[in-house]
Amino acid sequence: MDSVIGLEIIEVVEQAAIASARWMGKGDKNTADHVAVEAMRERMNRIHMRGRIVIGEGERDEAPMLYIGEEVGICTQENAKQFCDPEQLIEIDIAVDPCEGTNLVAYGQNGSMAVLAIAEKGGLFRAPDFYMKKLAAPACAKNHVDINKSATENLKILSDCMSRSIEELVVVVMDRPRHKGLIEEIRNAGARVRLISDGDVSAAISCAFSGTNIHALMGIGAAPEGVISAAAMRCLGGHFQGQLIYDPEVVKTGLIGESKESNIARLQEMGITDPDRVYNAEELASGETVLFAASGITPGTLMQGVRFFKGGARTHSLVISSQSSTARFVDTIHMFDAPKSLQLR
Repeated sequence: MDSVIGLEIIEVVEQAAIASARWMGKGDKNTADHVAVEAMRERMNRIHMRGRIVIGEGERDEAPMLYIGEEVGICTQENAKQFCDPEQLIEIDIAVDPCEGTNLVAYGQNGSMAVLAIAEKGGLFRAPDFYMKKLAAPACAKNHVDINKSATENLKILSDCMSRSIEELVVVVMDRPRHKGLIEEIRNAGARVRLISDGDVSAAISCAFSGTNIHALMGIGAAPEGVISAAAMRCLGGHFQGQLIYDPEVVKTGLIGESKESNIARLQEMGITDPDRVYNAEELASGETVLFAASGITPGTLMQGVRFFKGGARTHSLVISSQSSTARFVDTIHMFDAPKSLQLR
């Protein structure tokens, strides 16, 4: 899977990033997301694969494209036999977020990216559109920090694992009312807090790269993005844990479902019998082969955003593979016209 579609999934996220970046700073998050979805779907349907969206834009009646259950790839089309023998290709599950951080794009802020994760069929946890308590940390702290411990305890463990003082640690937390107590605890423990408005996938995977000055992600964010983060951290060997949050009183904002009881019933219908279970990266992204790809829309910690120039654009992307144990940063020039020479600015 790595060798067959690795390069092409980079193009998928690149095209989504370029489409969305054209709407950067225009204050229209819905269009920024919509064009990214269309671009991602169009490029995905030209790949020689049998894919199914397991985490996408929502249910079919709410999302006309890249909805959960949608089949993508040349070999899922009605005329597939003109291009391939579908029975000879493995089926793959795909988790997508064509514009992770729509508000960031709309208001010209840093940290938005187009992102996806791929594994063979059944290799990605089909997270409901709920919230998830998350803990991400570098590889050296894997299986040492624990989401069931307090932030204070985990910071002490992380400090020991990284041979740094707690005062040198930076923890990313989403700026939400539900995190008021968490933020106070982190600060009282001596660590520094970096608040973000959106886009915790980038924050999670930044923990696995040295030099980012991000040492942990803590707090509650969207569950589907948690699975995508876990896929990247599984490939990178970093620490990631997630626990579904189904109680509206905990989240305080925008949880699907009218009550805690109705959300538990929905989880049971999905086959999740233990709603309080803590999942690690290997459980959320359990496939034998896992691929992760992202392309910056606006500038971020790991990647540059899309930069347009006369006749083209330049993108900066990241593809991570469990199969080849690699993390590749890809700097790409896209030539929309056919210029006699490239003038990069």
